[in-house]
Amino acid sequence: MRPFKKLILSAAVLALAAGGALAAETAITIGMQLEPPNLDPTGGAAAAIDEVVYANVFEGLTRYREDGSVVPALAESWDISGDGTVYTFHLHSGVKFHDGTAMTAEDVKFSFDRARAEESTNAQKTLFAGIVDVAAVDDLTVQVTLAAPDGGFPTKMAWGDAVIVAPESIGDAATHPVGTGPFKFVRWVQGDRVELERNPDYWGPAPALEQATFKFISDPSAAFAAVMAGDIDAYPNFPAPETLSQFKADPRFKLIIGSTEGETILAMNNKSPVLSDMRVREAIAHAINRQEIIDGAMFGYGTPIGTHFAPHNPEYIDLTAQSEYDPEKSRALLAEAGHGGGLKLSLKLPPPVYARRGGEIIAAELKAVGIETEISNLEWAQWLEEVFRGKDFDLTIVSHTEPMDINIYARPEYYFQYDDPEFQELMAELDVEDDPAARSALLKAAQKKIADDYVNGYLFQLARTGVANAKIEGLWANAPTQANDLTGVHWDE
Repeated sequence: MRPFKKLILSAAVLALAAGGALAAETAITIGMQLEPPNLDPTGGAAAAIDEVVYANVFEGLTRYREDGSVVPALAESWDISGDGTVYTFHLHSGVKFHDGTAMTAEDVKFSFDRARAEESTNAQKTLFAGIVDVAAVDDLTVQVTLAAPDGGFPTKMAWGDAVIVAPESIGDAATHPVGTGPFKFVRWVQGDRVELERNPDYWGPAPALEQATFKFISDPSAAFAAVMAGDIDAYPNFPAPETLSQFKADPRFKLIIGSTEGETILAMNNKSPVLSDMRVREAIAHAINRQEIIDGAMFGYGTPIGTHFAPHNPEYIDLTAQSEYDPEKSRALLAEAGHGGGLKLSLKLPPPVYARRGGEIIAAELKAVGIETEISNLEWAQWLEEVFRGKDFDLTIVSHTEPMDINIYARPEYYFQYDDPEFQELMAELDVEDDPAARSALLKAAQKKIADDYVNGYLFQLARTGVANAKIEGLWANAPTQANDLTGVHWDE
């Protein structure tokens, strides 16, 4: 049942009966494979949260565009002090939260102070680590003081984890989000869908869509059937790439193929007794046939990577040869590390197709060199609890979709637990460096360092493979951040 579309269709039929023309379509149903564990982007790490609420329900001071550029959002402009440590943001006037309360500099202060607090549960708390003070100068002016210059601060504020929230409504944000965006939350039917409606009091240009439904369909076969039947209007991250050729041949549909920021990795627990030995990690890296995984799990969609960096980024260096497929070298390294008789590791897989299908292929590849894996298929909430927070794993497969996130390797407490002072120093230098050439050199050195240390098995850059009704315009092809931005989406009637 599609409640919004049923109402719109009835209205259109009445208009036609009265001699009028059919009204333009103003509702859309978006397919998603994963249901978000909650709807608060400031309190959860799952990409599915932002896929529903980023730019739709919640907004930050800045925001990403499809091309990866960062532009003003709630902040119409900002000034930077001569020493680069003080950002003064000038907010748009007349902005209201969906509950009718005014959005002011005090809400910005509340949001940032909450995100950087000691007890903060923000998944990207490090975005705010450089902040010394946040001051509301007046209702429309907020001043952020940093401990050191940070030329990337406006980009950090474009992340979904940095959206502006209000103290009056944040307590219920997990199940009833209240933001400033062009769409308001209507309801969440857990296990099925989230419904949004156009915000009539939006401060910016009104979106063309009046209603939007995010429908959760985890099974690839069911997703294919739903799109074919017209129950789903668009599926931006379609979970069954093997069926895309059928949509391509059908004039009712169009493919939307682009790139993402998703470095898909075989993550290794660098503090587990076995994997703390770099020789074992290197052996695992050489046991992996990247192209076999791309072809078998993603039906050819994906770009091989040899480090944690997006190939479309100008600073990317191709290090795939350093961990090329070489099973003989794997066996030799395992023997050298004292595991010539084999070893057994856990492989905990979250729900996405790339993880489940890729995991089966990797398990077979590892078995061929003497590494047995015990596969556990986890639901997303389980994965977050056991792997991401609990660090109770040996191996896992996940796509890191956050933009420019190589700095996670400077966080010893992060789930794969890589702790290297040299890398941490590289990131510290990058944080305060504003010369483009120097920043480029530091980024390249960082890529090489984690490749040299075989921190993780680097698999492929996740492609964005989508399908939509041929009449829908304005959906993002590329994904510089995890989002289904509906602000420019409309039906071409």
